[in-house]
Formats: sequence, structure tokens, C-alpha cells
Amino acid sequence: MSFSLSSLKRKLIGDPFPTRDDVHERLDKKRALAVFASDPISSNAYATEAIMSVLILLGSAALALTLPLGMGIVLLVLFVIFSYIQTILHYPDGGGAYTVTKDNLGTIPSLFAASALLLDYILTVSVSVSAGIRAITSALPGTFDHRLLMALTAILILTWVNLRGVRESGTIFAVPTYAFVVGVLVVVAYGLMRHWGWWGAPLLVPEVHSVPPERPLTTFITLWLILRAFAAGCTALTGIEAISNGVKAFKQPEARNAAKTMVAMGVMAMALFVGITFLATQLNLLPAEEESILSQMTRSITGSGFMYYWVQFFTMMILILAANTGYQDFPRLSSYLARDGFMPRWMQNRGDRLVYNGGIIVLAVLASLLVVAFDADEIAMLPLYALGVMLSFTLSQFGMSRLMDKVGKLKPGQSRDTGVTIIHYESGWRWKKGMNLIGSITTGIVLVVLVITKFAEGAWLIVVAIPLVVYLLRSIQQHYLSVRQALSTQDLTLEMLHDIADVVIIPIADVHRGTLRALRYAKRISQGVRVVYVATDEEQKERFMVRWQRFPDITEGVRLECIEYEYRDILTPLVRYITKVSHEEFPEKLITVVIPEFVPESVTGHLLHNQTANILRVRLRALKNVVVIDVPFHVPG
Repeated sequence: MSFSLSSLKRKLIGDPFPTRDDVHERLDKKRALAVFASDPISSNAYATEAIMSVLILLGSAALALTLPLGMGIVLLVLFVIFSYIQTILHYPDGGGAYTVTKDNLGTIPSLFAASALLLDYILTVSVSVSAGIRAITSALPGTFDHRLLMALTAILILTWVNLRGVRESGTIFAVPTYAFVVGVLVVVAYGLMRHWGWWGAPLLVPEVHSVPPERPLTTFITLWLILRAFAAGCTALTGIEAISNGVKAFKQPEARNAAKTMVAMGVMAMALFVGITFLATQLNLLPAEEESILSQMTRSITGSGFMYYWVQFFTMMILILAANTGYQDFPRLSSYLARDGFMPRWMQNRGDRLVYNGGIIVLAVLASLLVVAFDADEIAMLPLYALGVMLSFTLSQFGMSRLMDKVGKLKPGQSRDTGVTIIHYESGWRWKKGMNLIGSITTGIVLVVLVITKFAEGAWLIVVAIPLVVYLLRSIQQHYLSVRQALSTQDLTLEMLHDIADVVIIPIADVHRGTLRALRYAKRISQGVRVVYVATDEEQKERFMVRWQRFPDITEGVRLECIEYEYRDILTPLVRYITKVSHEEFPEKLITVVIPEFVPESVTGHLLHNQTANILRVRLRALKNVVVIDVPFHVPG
């Protein structure tokens, strides 16, 4: 039985979905929450620790600021969530920060927002997978040397699951996401019971620590470190924009369901964040390299029993599955960019399972390269993380404040088509504008702090990469514009088109059924058929001539060009002859080259044939006025 790529694809990916099933493959709110919220929810595993890791430089007494800073981050999250709910309702076709910025700030700012998000989604996959693998290697030290292979395997599995379809991936990822949320909420609830002594629960016993500041502190250094701690804790915001990019993945009514899911995600993520931050400060926990704050908190509250291992296992799972946010949004954002001509057109094509296969595979390849480059070390990648999303937050919220300006210029009952969306007068446009503006300024400050504090640690890579990606996107658009102009039929006359030369060239290496079939085909389309044979050996040439003369009915009227050549590279004289015919005999005319080709039944058979023909086709593509026609001959094997 011959090996079939199609049958293997069906086994791995599943049967194709017809386009009419698109509505049925969309996500309900429960699945969507698991798919899109895994990144912001998983951020709770390290957001509190990120704040404390900076504050500890001021001494253990400064850790008391963790909760106030955490509450400030919660307030900022509320601003961002409010802004993105407005984005969802005003731009129900999706696109998030890219669409908002393009509609309200212009093309170049929108490309900066898109580039920042694309890089952030790649980093989301790389960092999340590497962090999850770190959790495994921490529990099983013997696997440490295999962390790179394990990370690449995890990316491969995530890619496979996402290629099977959005709804199926949502079903698979729902269990670990909700299991993590339930586990941490149970720990937080029990911790609060013990903290206040409710229902006779044993009181928590805080740790006793006294860590002095690392160096004498000035007022400036103190304020700077507090600001830096706030910026570090803003990792809790990563992934919040995901839902606004994927509105079309929701069941109808898409915008309303997406907005409700955004609210649920915010409530869930912030409940976890506030609970972990409050209990970590009440327990006087210290950040440590060998054990996370979440692990310390869970062990202090529940001991080292079942609940501890539940939280640790699903923390590892959700850290890996947080990468799924990138898998959902990178392909969708790429499809919006491709639609507008800023990325390859094939990025907007959906595959058999109604997902953007091209974007999923490109993301997997880029994330894998990053994992290999950093040897699956998420700590080394963290300085690159969150910069992109903060830039997109800043541009998106500022864009929404500009949109509210447009809304405010309308009269009650009026509407206006912006070219991307239709806006109506809203009575509360002033306070909506104010909230978006405050959020934009705050995330902008966080962005500046992150760039300054993380620049030398590797953030410069993102600072350099974002403009380079913008340049790449603009270059792709310019290419498409050039192609469109070249193909335009405006003012086209028949005199501008190339004539077709009455000549067909057939390169052959032997006389057999395949070449004779191509010869008969060529004689049907032209009176001037030329067969080109490159002779590198006199004995082979004599054998060829004997076989050529056996079929006079077919070879009659055909011009045989026998090229003597002393070297083994037969393609060079072939291309040279075709170029000469094109340029000297038929200048400014189309000439035809017919290539006989074996077509084996099996995939492995293709590896044994047609390599010379494939290379010849590639080289002939460089010749302007040459048309290449394949004449296949199917063979067994």
C-alpha cells in the first residue's frame, strides 16, 4: 500500500470542515475563557513574585508595599479591561489594538501596535513553554539536560492541537485552566479563613525575616525601585488584549459574548492576584530562586499534601497552556495584516479545520527558534517580555480616546461610518475618553520604565526588533502594490502584450514513453518543435540516436539539437540554449518549454525522480519570456 500524505493528515488533523460549519466551530463563553484567558490567568503564578523581587532590594520591610502596588495594578487592569470592552463593542470584527490604532491614529502607529503584539505572542509561546518545562525539571532534576527537547516537543503538541480546530483546542485546554483557578481559589479561601480564624480554622503563622537593603538608599533610588516594582507587576496584564483580537471566534452574538468573557476573565484573574498578593504579604514570604511565592504560600496554608501538589501540577500545566493565547491571536492578527496587504496573502487562508494554518505554523517555527536560541531559559527571555503588549495597550487606549472624540462630535441619534466601523452618539463619551486617556498614560509610563530598567538585560532586542518588523510589513505592502500596478489592465492595448513564438523546446535525456508523449503534445501546439539533447558521453549519444530513429512517425518534422558538452552539469547548456533562442531568435516573444516528468504513485518515489526537472523549472523562472509546461507520465512505485 502506497504511503499517502493525505491519509496521514486526516489521522493527525481530522476530517475537513465545510465552510458552513464555521458557526458551529465557534467557541461558547466557557471554552473561550479557557482558550483566551490562559495567559492572564497564568500570570498570577509569578506577578506577585515579580513585585516582591524588586521590593526586596529595599529590604524586607519594603515588602509591605506589595499589596498597595498590587491594588494599583488592579486599578490599571480595570482601566485596560474597560478600554478593551469598548474596543470589542465598537470593533466587533476583531483586530484589537491594530484595528483601533489604524482607524484612529493612522497606518504607521497601527503597524507599531501590530509588530509589538506579533513579537509578544511569539515570546508568549517561548516563555510560557520554557516556564512550564522549568516546573517539570524542578520537580524532576534528572530531566534538566533534556529541557530543550521537552520544550520543542511541547510546542509541537500545542501546534498539533491548534491545527485540529479552535473548538477542540478549547475543550482540551479547559480542564487544566479551570483546575488551576479552582485550586488557587480554594487555597486563597482557606488562607483567608485561617488568617481571620473563621469557623475555628487554625491561625496562619507568618514567617519571621529581616533582610536589610542591599545598599544605602536615597529618595530617588527608593522611588525608582517602587516604580520598577509596579512595572514588574504589570506582567499581570499580559494577554488581556487577546479576546479583542479574536471576537470572530465566539458564538453569536460575537461582540456581546466576547465582552462578557472579558469581564469574567478580569474578575477571575484579579481575584487570584489580589488573594495571592494579600496572603503572601500577611505570611511575610520572601522571593526565592529555589521556590516560587505561589508554592511557598500554598505549602504554608495547606501543607505538603494533596492540595499542594494539585496547585503545583496545574501551575505547570497552565504555564505551558498560556502559550495557547499566542496560538489564538498570532494567526488572527496575521490574517488581518494579510487582508490589508502587510503580510503574505496566504496568511489569511483558513485550513481544513477552519483555523489559520499558515499563522499557526509560522508561530511554531519562530517560537521554536527562540527557544533554541535561549536554550529554553525563560529567565533570559523575560526582559524581552511584556514590552510589546504595553506598547499596544498604550496605542490602543489612546486610539479609543480619539474615537470618543469622534463620538462626542455627533448629535444624539446621529451615526458615522469611519471606514472601519460605524459609531453612534454616546451620552457618556467624556468619562469614557478620560478613562482611556488615563489608562494610556499609565501603560505608557510602565512601558518607559520597562524599557529603561530592562534595556541592558536584553530589552534592546525588542526595541530594535519592533521598527524592523514595521519596515518588513511596509516592504510587503510595497511589493503587493508593485505587483498590482504591474498586473493592472488600465490603458492596456493588444500591442502591449507579447506575441507567442511558434517554437516549443523539449529538453530530454533519453527516448522513452514519457518523452515521446511530451513530443506528441508539443507537435499539437506548434509547428516548430525542437528537442534538445546534451551529450556528455559519445557512447550514450550513439545509444540515444539509435532510440531516436526507432520512432520516425513521431520524430518526423522535429528539429533535434544535440549539444556536445564536456562537463556533467547538463542544465547549464540547456538554460544557455533556451536563453539564446529567447533573446536572439524570438526577442520580445513568448517561447514554450515542455518538460517531460515522471509522477510516481508514492511520496518516497518522488524523492527518486524529477530532481533535475525541478531544478530546471526553478532556473527557467528567472527568464522573463519563457513559458514552462509539464507533461506528466504516471509510473508505479
